[in-house]
Amino acid sequence: MDFAHTAKVESLRKKLTQFMQDSVIPSEVTAAEHFRSNPGYWGPPPIMAELKAEARDAGLWNLFLAGDENTSGLTNLEYAPLAELTGWSPLIAPEALNCSAPDTGNMELLHRFGTEAQKVMWLQPLLSGDIRSCFSMTEPDVASSDADNVATRIEDDGNDWVITGRKWWTTAALRPECAVDLVMGVTDPDARKGRRHSIVLVPMDSPGLTVLRSTSVLGYDDRQEGGHGELVFDGVRVPKTNLLGPRGGGFSVAQTRLGPGRIHHCMRLIGMAERAIALMTRRAQERVVFGTPLADKGVVQQWIAEARVNVDAARLLVLRAAWNMDVSGAKAARHDIAAAKIMTPRIVKTVVDNAIQVFGGAGVSQDTTLAMMYSQARFLQIADGPDEVHVRSLARTEMTAEPALSVVR
Repeated sequence: MDFAHTAKVESLRKKLTQFMQDSVIPSEVTAAEHFRSNPGYWGPPPIMAELKAEARDAGLWNLFLAGDENTSGLTNLEYAPLAELTGWSPLIAPEALNCSAPDTGNMELLHRFGTEAQKVMWLQPLLSGDIRSCFSMTEPDVASSDADNVATRIEDDGNDWVITGRKWWTTAALRPECAVDLVMGVTDPDARKGRRHSIVLVPMDSPGLTVLRSTSVLGYDDRQEGGHGELVFDGVRVPKTNLLGPRGGGFSVAQTRLGPGRIHHCMRLIGMAERAIALMTRRAQERVVFGTPLADKGVVQQWIAEARVNVDAARLLVLRAAWNMDVSGAKAARHDIAAAKIMTPRIVKTVVDNAIQVFGGAGVSQDTTLAMMYSQARFLQIADGPDEVHVRSLARTEMTAEPALSVVR
């Protein structure tokens, strides 16, 4: 495993660092003011259009997806340090580079499973940044950590699929430019487990599709991301040609999306942790309590040192998973991905929590990014599969693995 940056990555990393420093970080204040002044607004701040144009001109566009003429052609391992940099400003930088969820995962699926007509209709506009998309899997009425519980019906009716059910945590559903939803539901209720579900492409303006509300994340409404919609499908009709991938193959298609999505989240989380460390160390040096700087306090020094050790360890786990995905594929790397998905949010949540403590009251206010980053890290212990599901999978694998040496006693 060689984690050194290639010349291509180093060039992109330098460009992206400059872009982040000169354009993205300063735009955070402008974006925040826009949302304060427009409480009913869902979608990107106006400055996003400028940032996207600048990123595209600099060649910092669609970095996440390899193997297409519209993309960078980077491997997962090459993408990792770039995604980490975007994590320093998670609400702005990923979208500015057209590398934000859920579009990244949806583009992965369309790229791999879409028909030519589906690619023209949806993938090309997504790659160009002209539209947004969402993904509906989780449901409020069932324990969706067991995806076999997903109960939304996708019924075969002549030339159409008819969709009936309720979904939630459909990120970006309230964006005005969100044009299509990738919906998982039951097409074959009598089939064996793992072959009952399929994914269909549902235009957001379809009759019978209603966005009821957006759920908040620890009080954050995530308006810039387009919220997290709760959707009702009341007899929504789409043509048979809107099936994405094989009928009954919804689980395997979704896993193609979720594997890269999980590791991309972890890459960005490392960047969030690095920003939290930078904020924490600066604050500790500036603030004086009981006659000495916070930086002189043993407990603060311990937080900073542990942050560095643990974030570097998490990064190595993420890089190993990315490398394994490149070498063996996402399915073969699933246990490395699971390990990274378990470890990274836990570590980042702790680092951000300690940074909040160093900032005191300011840390839990809107005057720093720390509270937002804490909510992101905490949410990612549930999103894309809760920790417990990944722990269960890893434990089962470990208990059946052959040890390197025989254990006699």
